[in-house]
Amino acid sequence: MTTTATDIPGYRPGVWELDPAHSEVSFVVRHMMISKVRGAFDIKRATLTAPENPLEATLTAQVDAASLTTKDAGRDEHLRSAEFFDVENHPTIDFVSTGVRIENGDFLVDGDLTIRGTTKPVTFDVDFGGFGSDPWGNYKAGATAKTVINREEFGLTWNAALETGGVLVGKDVTIELDLQGAHQA
Repeated sequence: MTTTATDIPGYRPGVWELDPAHSEVSFVVRHMMISKVRGAFDIKRATLTAPENPLEATLTAQVDAASLTTKDAGRDEHLRSAEFFDVENHPTIDFVSTGVRIENGDFLVDGDLTIRGTTKPVTFDVDFGGFGSDPWGNYKAGATAKTVINREEFGLTWNAALETGGVLVGKDVTIELDLQGAHQA
């Protein structure tokens, strides 16, 4: 299937750079098997190279692992430690796309996600918010994306058994992206 720029109203080929002030990577993981903990990271950089055919686009992104916040300082320090993200030795979380496709009407971006030095393939389900110019003449695009990973596959294996059964931290982590980028050329 070929998709062209004319198939997506407002699409412009070229290079798109992430606007970090309007973008975020967040995550959700089950806690004590009864509730969920949410957290976020700052995105250091992301670049989308968009050719005439959007299905040939490429994306690279890098997240600052030390920027992790869950609104609990003690938990954040534990998550930054060698028991979890080991930010001293692995300061970034990286994503490099390997393909873009449309499946059952959904726009999917496949790629390699690297966390804590371990790289695994993932697929993000992308929802485009649209395109438009801001008051300063910058042409912007917005999108959200979502995927679920098994944290243990990336070496994030720390856990604690609960007296009532089960474990403190769930295996499945939902990663959600809220992105805004500016067209460069």
